[in-house]
Amino acid sequence: MKKIKLIVICTLWLVKAYSQQQIPLNEKRHLDSLENVLHTNNPDSTKANANFSLVEYWKFKDTVKSKMYLLRGKQLAEKYPYYKALSLFYEGQYYFNWNTVKAAVAFKKAEEALSVFNTPKAFDKRGAAWFNYAIMNRATKGYEFLTRIILEKALPNAEKGGNKVTLAHFYTQLSTLLMNNYQFAKAGAYNQKAIKLLQNGDPHSTNLLFAYLSGVSIYCYDGKAEKAKPLLQKAKAIIAPFPESVNYTLYYYNEALYYLTVKGFEQALISADKGTALAKKYNQKQLYQQFFFTKYEVYGQQKAYGKARQILLDIVKDGTLTATANDKATIYGELAKTSKNLNDYKAAYSWMNKHQLLTDSIHKDQTQVKINELETKYRSAQNQQKITALEAQNKQAALKAKNEHLYNWLLGIGCLSLLITLGLVIMNTKNNRKLSAQKEINYQQQLRDLEQKQQLKVTKAMLDGEEHERERVARDLHDGLGGMLAGVKIGLSGWSNTNVGIAADKNLHRIIGQLDSSVSELRRIARNLLPETLLKFGLEVALKDLCEFYMRDGLHIDFQSLSIDKNITLNIQLNIYRIVQELISNAIKHARASNIMLQCSQNDHVFFITFEDDGCGFDTTVLAGKKGMGLDNLKNRITFLKGSFEIQSVINEGTTVNIELNTDATN
Repeated sequence: MKKIKLIVICTLWLVKAYSQQQIPLNEKRHLDSLENVLHTNNPDSTKANANFSLVEYWKFKDTVKSKMYLLRGKQLAEKYPYYKALSLFYEGQYYFNWNTVKAAVAFKKAEEALSVFNTPKAFDKRGAAWFNYAIMNRATKGYEFLTRIILEKALPNAEKGGNKVTLAHFYTQLSTLLMNNYQFAKAGAYNQKAIKLLQNGDPHSTNLLFAYLSGVSIYCYDGKAEKAKPLLQKAKAIIAPFPESVNYTLYYYNEALYYLTVKGFEQALISADKGTALAKKYNQKQLYQQFFFTKYEVYGQQKAYGKARQILLDIVKDGTLTATANDKATIYGELAKTSKNLNDYKAAYSWMNKHQLLTDSIHKDQTQVKINELETKYRSAQNQQKITALEAQNKQAALKAKNEHLYNWLLGIGCLSLLITLGLVIMNTKNNRKLSAQKEINYQQQLRDLEQKQQLKVTKAMLDGEEHERERVARDLHDGLGGMLAGVKIGLSGWSNTNVGIAADKNLHRIIGQLDSSVSELRRIARNLLPETLLKFGLEVALKDLCEFYMRDGLHIDFQSLSIDKNITLNIQLNIYRIVQELISNAIKHARASNIMLQCSQNDHVFFITFEDDGCGFDTTVLAGKKGMGLDNLKNRITFLKGSFEIQSVINEGTTVNIELNTDATN
């Protein structure tokens, strides 16, 4: 529960930190190089770009300088349409840390202005603008909005830009959001993707440092400190040569988190103190307060409740970590529990009351049990004080009533014994009922399991039968009818060559042309029925060949593959091939798409398929009651492979299909 509380408070500032403090580790060299550009004979466009980079460098350290470079950059960019559009992006960077409303407006304008440029740099900045716009609106629109923007806007633009570093950067952000939803396995997978891309392309960069630190956070919140430790050591190796780096605050935060996870409380406090000093120095308000919350966690586990409560009170007074209702409710709840641990029931009741009022505004159906419990204890404490006072005043009367009290005690013990006996009987009866109910539940579950196994057998038999019939028909068409048509063509061609008068006959050539078209159509049908490329070269080559086969003028298919195992059983490969074939066919026939993106990757025994098109889209609610051979076949094959799928579609914007399959499904 402690880890969950920490995640709830931390996720937004982690996303902001990992996304915005991408200043090179060697800050002095970076700053000197930019200043050198400004003071040498360079084009105005180059100087404008250098000014914009300085806006980002100074936005945390000195907002006055940041604004000065923004104004200079805008003036120099006036003659260049691209840099003029780019100036809006850096205007958002200037406002980023202290005015989210103005920053959001600037980032949205920047994305719209950059949309007219179809260059890799423009796509790269558009992705960043979308992401920053979502960050600025997270407090009002929530994490779902932020995640959707990353998946639907930021990542696609980064892929178009072709910059693997930017792509890895967004993978890191996505892993942080998945961590917030406690999906630690998926978060770790995306984080590893980012690390792999950066280790190959950017091995000593700030981006790789952030990817390592993001991994530390994920594994610590998941309680896997042994996996976090090597990543923390790698991060230390990257940042150690640059002791003045502004990114040391993030390193110290994760170092403190690691020590907190392994219960190295004194080391955690040392790391938090170092980070606090740096965060104050660099005006990183969110980080500054977050270090205090980390110290609260340490004091709480050390049972130093007085120190822990004082830190929470300081956090409330500052207001940085209580900007949203959810975070404020969490802090109030922690104050209530800490006050309770200090036996200060009045304060505990007050803070729990505030917590409940906030919680009710978000979730109106929450119970009042905890407040009532604290209220009861508070009243009991007050009553106990009154009883003590009365006992002091009536000591003589109490002595006289001793025998009566003794009688009452004996009567109470007797009644209590009777109640205990009755309670045991009731509990035994309830337990027997629960046992019977559980047996019934187990029986029903066994029936469902048997039914599911039978359904899988039927599905397997149906799919196997369908593939065998496809193979038989394909071979009959290819070896039988195909050979006959080829023979007829050869015969006609030979006959026309031996008869000079017939050779120039247009009808004869038209017939021979029709035979050629018939043979080509027959081969196409046979290919769809039995993919020979799959049998000869495996799944990855077959999927690439399938995409190339469907491509034509007006239709581009971008196929991307990653870590596909060549030893997947042929039956599984064939089913995956059929699923992809059905997706492409639907996009061409129904969506009338011009561009299709197909991603296939594998992680151990899990096979991932991501399919996106820019077609006409459709209303996904109609799928609930709709049946069709194509959709039913797709569902049957996914069910057979013990997989799952998700369809997202927006009318006139396109369709995205995400599929996860188990390559061990038939074992």
